[in-house]
Amino acid sequence: MSKLAGLPGTGTFDRGIHPADRKTLAEDTPIEVVPTPKIVVIPLLQHLGAPCEPLVKIKQEVTAGEMIGKSEAFISAPVHSPINGIVLKDSVATLPNGRHVRTIPIQSSEDQLKGDALYEDIFGGTWPKIALDKYSPEQIVQAVRDGGLVGMGGAAFPTYVKLKANPDKPIDTILLNGCECEPYLTADYRLMLEAPAPIITGALLAAQACAAKQIVIAVEDNKPAAIAKLREAAAGTIIKIAAVKTLYPMGGERQVIPATLKREVPTGGLPLDIGVVVINVSTASAIARAVLRGKPLTHRVATVSGNGIAEPRNLLVPVGITYGEVIDFCGGLTADAAVIIAGGPMMGFALGELNVPITKGTSGITVLTRDDVKKASETPCVRCGRCVDACPLGLVPTKIALAARCSNWDLARKYYITACCECGCCGYVCPASIPLTQLIRIGKAQMPR
Repeated sequence: MSKLAGLPGTGTFDRGIHPADRKTLAEDTPIEVVPTPKIVVIPLLQHLGAPCEPLVKIKQEVTAGEMIGKSEAFISAPVHSPINGIVLKDSVATLPNGRHVRTIPIQSSEDQLKGDALYEDIFGGTWPKIALDKYSPEQIVQAVRDGGLVGMGGAAFPTYVKLKANPDKPIDTILLNGCECEPYLTADYRLMLEAPAPIITGALLAAQACAAKQIVIAVEDNKPAAIAKLREAAAGTIIKIAAVKTLYPMGGERQVIPATLKREVPTGGLPLDIGVVVINVSTASAIARAVLRGKPLTHRVATVSGNGIAEPRNLLVPVGITYGEVIDFCGGLTADAAVIIAGGPMMGFALGELNVPITKGTSGITVLTRDDVKKASETPCVRCGRCVDACPLGLVPTKIALAARCSNWDLARKYYITACCECGCCGYVCPASIPLTQLIRIGKAQMPR
């Protein structure tokens, strides 16, 4: 294993692109608490893995934080009610990725934690940096599992699985990802500025669970204020803050690890294979709350931004509120709004309707205008190689995409279609305007297992 090199100086990875970040729309907007909606709709699948089975019945009273769905499968995460209320008849929702999932609607009661009190309950109070060894690895992992924590950077992989000890693959480094490289999105940035303490505590607890000896927080160097806040909060601990170069998609595990630790994740492998666990900074904050206070993941910070939204904001939202209600809280859409995206413009999914629930993995909502999405006509590939030069994984996107378009699955596998992280770099630089990322994404879904 290579040791940490060059910290806390800048690092980078091969290839990548520099899209306009558009973060000025929301980066100076403090986190606001969205009022409790009349009804929240909780999907029983908000994570990679097996869906949950409901633990509650229609007309049953539930309290905020109560577990309402669970699965015994190893790869899964329970779901909880974010509010006090009454369970309504279950329903089905279509998530932004097109998946139809069973949901539990809950009608809100009048007795709710609101506004500043809710913000303080989630992020406020004292977050210790010492004497955390009183929590055993087993206690930490169990609290994270019971709390339903998942990766909040978008992947939504159950966090406890990452933290659970594997004697065959020991972990030496916890790497917190604070890069937030997607254009427009600033939720993690605001969290690092406003509430760095629980992030630090969560990182220390994660290291305690994995027996990791090193903790690094990677932040792109275009976020100096966040870097300063984290360094101040981490004073007196073993945590190091690494300022990595601003380059998209720095937020990907396979990019931030070599940029920060000078290690490479093997194709088809995982960070676990090289002794690293990568956790989003928002997830780290949730770890601290789950372990120290026994509180599950029921709310998250999300950015609502773009030229098509009237008032770009960073919001603390309950899981289960709809995209439409969140957009309305931000003043609604502008007259020239054209596309609403769940997540950022590079890797997000365009929404077909707004009556869709926010999930644990929803990092933001991006609204683009007609001018933003003006599209050039697609032409044949000119064999320029720009997509190859941009691909952070060293793939040949045009070969993969065209193989997928022709349903040539043997060729698609030959060019490692499953290794593609769908970052969008290839489509962004393509002079022929070929929708490379979309073709690859569809190909993955259609390819026979």
